[in-house]
Amino acid sequence: MTAAPEADTAPAKAEEERVMDFLEQVITDGAAAMAGLCTSIGDRLGIYTAMASAGPLTSAELAARTGLDERYLREWLAAQVAGEYVGYDAESDRYELPAEKAAVLADPDAPTYAAGMFTMLQALYGTEDALLDAFRTGEGVGWGEHGPALFEGTAKFFRPGYAAALVPEWIAAVDGMTAKLERGGRVADVGCGYGHSTLLMAEAFPASRFHGFDFHRPSVEAARGLAAQAGLSDRVEFDVGTAQDFPGGDFDLVTFFDCLHDMSDPGGALRHTADALAEGGTCLLVEPNMSADIRENVHPIGRGMSAASVAVCLPSALAQPGPEALGNHAGEEAMRHIADEAGLHHWALAAESPVNRVYALAR
Repeated sequence: MTAAPEADTAPAKAEEERVMDFLEQVITDGAAAMAGLCTSIGDRLGIYTAMASAGPLTSAELAARTGLDERYLREWLAAQVAGEYVGYDAESDRYELPAEKAAVLADPDAPTYAAGMFTMLQALYGTEDALLDAFRTGEGVGWGEHGPALFEGTAKFFRPGYAAALVPEWIAAVDGMTAKLERGGRVADVGCGYGHSTLLMAEAFPASRFHGFDFHRPSVEAARGLAAQAGLSDRVEFDVGTAQDFPGGDFDLVTFFDCLHDMSDPGGALRHTADALAEGGTCLLVEPNMSADIRENVHPIGRGMSAASVAVCLPSALAQPGPEALGNHAGEEAMRHIADEAGLHHWALAAESPVNRVYALAR
């Protein structure tokens, strides 16, 4: 008569273990979200950059290198040690940023740099109340309603990947495009934001002319400043314009970098693109490497992208007049159907990475 109670408690114990396992997961996620603020601080204040290649440092030595307050730095360093971002030697009371971690946190030009994504969090948490209202009303939260940290962080996050792959892999994967741009072509970069993608192409192809368009005026103004700073204003122009009405035509290449899914009328954007292409021109469409089957997005990149779709992509589309609100995981089939309906009947997967899928479209 003593075995039955033990058997009855077995399912309860298993359920309790599952609860505790999930509790640990949620606490881990919450700790990571909290620690993300420290990562953003380290990135924006240049602390990681100051520590890179410097070897072991005391908090006082780091304060001297950065001009920042030692007491705050000591507290920040304690958080970095707890997160295993920074190493610590108790005997010497010194902290060190290892080379493999500096490659991810300290150099915005490195293809592995990822700290820029944490800058976006400031803006996204800042518009949480607006997002709550959007959930209740079904209305959108426009791109411009977010704080400047979103625009800056988005540019910082995507630039390393573009720098590593845009010219040598993505454009090179389009038959004849590299040679065409080397001879001198016309390119429209739609939804250009701060213009990093436009400027990378302009640096690589000095004989071509580049036009960046974005509906967000502050981003366009920032792009113009970056073009002047890079000495590329002679072959790059940035203007305010939407994907459905950007001016000009006879473009050899029209690009959409991680932005078509944010638009309320992607079909209209691709119809206008089809009309704006020169004979033999190509539309290069870069989209998140996400699946329409949400079960296939259960991995770290998929988790981050799905959350970004809730916070930014879907609300941005719903804030604009138009027939679509895709989110960033509509999938290739849906995008291909929209392109075909818009008159871009030739569709090919040109390149792929864990973050992006790159499609070449033509009439």
